[in-house]
Parts: sequence; structure tokens; C-alpha cells
Amino acid sequence: MPPYETMRKRADFLAANRGKRFVTPGFILLVHDRRDESDAIRLGITVTKKIGNAVTRNRMKRRFRALAAEMLGRFGKSGADHILIGRKSGVERAFGEMRADLQRGLEKLGS
Repeated sequence: MPPYETMRKRADFLAANRGKRFVTPGFILLVHDRRDESDAIRLGITVTKKIGNAVTRNRMKRRFRALAAEMLGRFGKSGADHILIGRKSGVERAFGEMRADLQRGLEKLGS
């Protein structure tokens, strides 16, 4: 079982847009403190059609889910929404570089 819940409602994504940002060549990370009683970590993933065809977008989403399963349990902020927005250069980016970027972003925005 992943260490996070999945966000599905558009209103949650819009609310998270007011949070802190961390920009990398492969993705943009948004972290928004929900300020509710729940300590759950929630994850939302967005990859637009500008990135590529369906195969490319789905591959990027699978990579994001793998990164989140590995990193959010250790570095994610409790009671916060985490949004990963794919960028065009993230398709070719090495998985290890994306992992390092996500760790750096979570450490910076989690404090």
C-alpha cells in the first residue's frame, strides 16, 4: 500500500496551486498544507497533452507514482497535498536525477 492518498477533485488541485513551488527540469512540485485534522499525505499528478501522446503521458505518470511511493513516506509533509506537474524535458530525464530532484524539493518545501 502506498504511503499516500490520491487526489481526484479539481478543487483540491486548484487549492494546492496556492502552495509552495519547487521547479526542476523534469517536473514542478507543489506542496500545500491543508490545515485540517488529517495527517494523510495526498498526491496529485498532472501531465498535459503538451507533453506528448498518451503513451508518453502514461509513462511519465507511472514514473511519478514510482517516485512518490519511494519518497513521500520518508520526505513528504504530513497533512499536505503534493502535486507533481510533468514538464516536457522530464520524458528523457534519468530516473535517478528525478529521484534526487524530488528529494531535494521535498526537503526544501517540507520545512
